Amino acid sequence: MTFCTEEAAHGQPSSRSLPEAEPGTRAMIGRDEELRILRTLLADAADGHGGALLMHGPAGVGKSALLRTVGADGTEGGFNVLSAAGVETELWLPFAALQLLLRPVAHGIEKLPTPHRTALVDAFSATQTEPHIFRVALAVLELLADEADREPLLLIVDDLQWIDAPSRDVLRFVARRTRDLPVLIIAASRVRSPESYDPSAQPDLPLQPLGSSAAAELLDTAAPDLSAPIRAFILERAAGNPLALVELPKTVQDLAPQMDDLPLTQRLEDAFAARTDSVSPECRRLLLALAAEPNAPLNRLLDVSSRLTGTAVSVKAVQEAVDAGLVVLVGRTLEFRHPLMRSAIYTRASVSDRLDTHRAVAEAMADTPEHQLLHLAAASLGPDEELAVRLERFADTALARGKVASAVPALRQAAELVQDPRRRTEILVRAVESASEINDRVHTQLLLDRADMSELGPLERARLMVVSDKAAFEPDEPHRRIEDMVTTAAGAFDAGGVRVAENLLWRAAARCFFQDGDARVRTLASAELDRWNPDPDAPVVLAVRAYTEPYRYGAEVIALLDGLRPDHEDGRITHFLGSGAMVLGDVTRAARYLSLAAAAWRSQGRLGLLARSLAGSWPRVYLGQLDRAREESGEGLALAEESGEWIVWLGVKATGSLVAALRGESEAAARMLGELRAHRLFPGMPFAAVMAQQVEGLLALFDGRATEAYDAISRAFDPADPHYHSVSRWLLAPDLADAAVSAGTVQQARELLDGLPELAARLPSEMMVVAQAYTEAVLAPDDTAEERYTAALAALPAGWALARARLHLHHGRRLRRQRRNVDARSPLRTARDEFDRIGARPWAETAREQLRAAGESSGRRQANTSDRLSAQEMQIAVLASQGLSNREIAQRLFISHRTVGAHLYRIYPRLGITSRGRLAAALAALHDEHPTADSPGANTG
Repeated sequence: MTFCTEEAAHGQPSSRSLPEAEPGTRAMIGRDEELRILRTLLADAADGHGGALLMHGPAGVGKSALLRTVGADGTEGGFNVLSAAGVETELWLPFAALQLLLRPVAHGIEKLPTPHRTALVDAFSATQTEPHIFRVALAVLELLADEADREPLLLIVDDLQWIDAPSRDVLRFVARRTRDLPVLIIAASRVRSPESYDPSAQPDLPLQPLGSSAAAELLDTAAPDLSAPIRAFILERAAGNPLALVELPKTVQDLAPQMDDLPLTQRLEDAFAARTDSVSPECRRLLLALAAEPNAPLNRLLDVSSRLTGTAVSVKAVQEAVDAGLVVLVGRTLEFRHPLMRSAIYTRASVSDRLDTHRAVAEAMADTPEHQLLHLAAASLGPDEELAVRLERFADTALARGKVASAVPALRQAAELVQDPRRRTEILVRAVESASEINDRVHTQLLLDRADMSELGPLERARLMVVSDKAAFEPDEPHRRIEDMVTTAAGAFDAGGVRVAENLLWRAAARCFFQDGDARVRTLASAELDRWNPDPDAPVVLAVRAYTEPYRYGAEVIALLDGLRPDHEDGRITHFLGSGAMVLGDVTRAARYLSLAAAAWRSQGRLGLLARSLAGSWPRVYLGQLDRAREESGEGLALAEESGEWIVWLGVKATGSLVAALRGESEAAARMLGELRAHRLFPGMPFAAVMAQQVEGLLALFDGRATEAYDAISRAFDPADPHYHSVSRWLLAPDLADAAVSAGTVQQARELLDGLPELAARLPSEMMVVAQAYTEAVLAPDDTAEERYTAALAALPAGWALARARLHLHHGRRLRRQRRNVDARSPLRTARDEFDRIGARPWAETAREQLRAAGESSGRRQANTSDRLSAQEMQIAVLASQGLSNREIAQRLFISHRTVGAHLYRIYPRLGITSRGRLAAALAALHDEHPTADSPGANTG
């Protein structure tokens, strides 16, 4: 489900729960197919198979009517229906919509485990520290799962384009996790603005205007007594819009002369506004107060209206508004019948009336400073330095409490109230940084658009560049972008902004790896770091060195890594060290450090950072940990999609494809490879392209297409080819050698690898040691091959199980070609057993074939756990076997405890057991496990 937040072109919808369906709305004209889809989802959810759907279409097309209808269906079907809608005035107020949505089930918060209860209480409190968004999201998921255990839930969210960003993020999180729950989420938005690429998005339902026959039927039902000319006029002007077909007949006589040149939304607003002409001034004041603060309780609205009119406004004014068909009373809350009604009333009011109303509302809301300050800002016509200072002070207090989302609207309003352009820009930079910190990309861009770039000083320029680098990673002109970042980092450093300069330079260095920056920009970034005379042992310094000039600093960085003893609880430091080791090809250390970083981010609920550290699944492939690489890349992929970490997405998608190829799942590997290449960021991202080419070559090699395999892999060694990467290509050296032997292109491969010994001496990482030792053995002439194999096996790093098994396989094959069948059996047997343990089926089958050809029968491989369980099921099974409860597993994997239970229910019969207590024995019997520290799920602590 992709929740969008684009601003609509017209109207300002109100925040409200949805009114009950009116009589006659249950049988909607022209919406049979839409109702069939919604009712099918409702039936599935009632059976425990939840889902999510986004409806989108222009104002008045019938979204709210469909929501009311399905809400009534849900109520009749035994669902607990929760509803809320967005409002422009609360777009900047964190968790406002979520609090409204959860109000009917808020009693369940007290029954949640302490971490979840605390997260929700703090999120909805004005004084407590704001928890991280995904802690809140997981708490909401557990609350809904508990409630759905009693009766199925239907969550209805209207006007999603105006939902505050934290509420929207929580809804998106929950929407992805309803498959095993009786929970259905249906949202409606005026515009659909999907993420740039979201292959896991739930279905959406675009609403089109009614066809001509349905439009005519609806008009005749709503206004059967129209004259033929007026009927034709409305059908033409309404253009199939259901709301227009119902509302325009009520005022068409008065408005027809001015309708010709107006957009449809404006025609509807004028029609609604005209219906206020006959009501009393008190009623108009009440309606304007409701338009200014749609979520205010009725008693407060009456109080505000009385202050404005100078006389007591009673419930008679409420009844007038209801009788005019503009509002409905739901409980003790007054709500507009349609968002355009609010917009019409607000825009038709005079400027002075609007300002007076906002001031009166602000005075009445002294108990909620956040709302009060926003209304005071709305009541300001021009600069107001005193109010700007108050807003900044409020933001400072919010930030001190960790309530970043609360600080953003205050800073935005403060910026609009100051006169000095430089100060306005400085405030906007703070707001942009805060919005970026909570991953609010839409508001980040809105704020960026308001900043005057000509007023930026060197420090502000660097801070904004850091933010824009988070929000976008364009593949074009990478070298120019890297140079700009380095230059800007230099300016920030000289201006005294050491931390922001360091952050920006690290990002520039990372691009040198991801986009394989040329020698000039790599040297430029490295030289800038030298200019700062940094601490050589600092983790960020080591990472920048590794990213920028690995062949110059690689040996030094590896030596320093050997002597470091970092705090294992510090995710930032361990991630720097792990990512630096990874880009150098120091695989064992990279996997260890990134596992520690992942554990730290997991415990904090930092899903975007966790996704980055799960990129450590790539090194695990070379350590022969295919099961764990499969689990981590799968989880990393889901989290990267969820948090918008698209560079991470490329890496873990490539890793998943590589793992699938090595496991013999060629169709899955090819499918993932296609998705990888189709991503908009893939072109110009050599770090992902080289991995894609590796998968391409291995699939061809396993399929017996040796020449194609060699051609594909060799492209990664051609500097003119887009799949070339100056460092990561050496991970493909063993694959190149394998393909060369099979394709008869050994000499060409030797030429491609000609510079390897020199570079391996400058960068003595595990990757380079393996590349040199493996290729020298496999590509050796027969007269030196035996000693080369012996030397290579001795040189391989201890953890590189896959390369070791492959060397044994090649050694056995070479011995067979020399008709030394008896001698060949031992290395082939070793290779077979190791490939079976690892789960590398294509090579395991090759080893079996070679053994049979060498005269030794080899039984069929026994299925292991990973053949029977999905990646997530494997994680759950291992954690459950270690004694963790369903809630503890859910908290570690960011899913519902009900989902954990559903998975275990499916896992037991696949393993031939009936209870949790037998899990450990079943896993041990089916899988030759790694030591505990490397067991699947071990980094989930």
